[in-house]
Amino acid sequence: MSDQRIRPLALCIFHHQGKILLHQFDDPVTQSTVFRPVGGGIEFGETSHDAIVREVQEELGQTMSNVRLLGTLENIFTYAGKPGHEIVQIYDACFNNAQLYEQPWLEGSESDGVPFRVQWRPLASFTRESSLVPEGLYDLLQAAKLE
Repeated sequence: MSDQRIRPLALCIFHHQGKILLHQFDDPVTQSTVFRPVGGGIEFGETSHDAIVREVQEELGQTMSNVRLLGTLENIFTYAGKPGHEIVQIYDACFNNAQLYEQPWLEGSESDGVPFRVQWRPLASFTRESSLVPEGLYDLLQAAKLE
């Protein structure tokens, strides 16, 4: 039996003054860079809404409000030489701590303890063909008209 599977994800768009909070991933095989919003896997028996609230709390130690679903994307890709397939629930929300919007980046930690940094990046710096993932996210954000 194959270990390949479709992974359910919940990601959140935090936006402020034309910028969105993104995690940078560098593909060691293709030497390319992609940017993805904050979030992670949906656990069995957990709603995607509950998953994004949990992921932001676990990874960034932050709470949020005004959580709303923007849409669902399907993402089939190759990263680090391995195929991937995701069904992604994209949410919009606000941090309860308004001071986070004034910081150039936020420090986080994966569930296994590996640290990471997410940065505020101008949405205008991305296009439909650029490295904003999952596929279709750029169009979804344009349709949502986030400010």
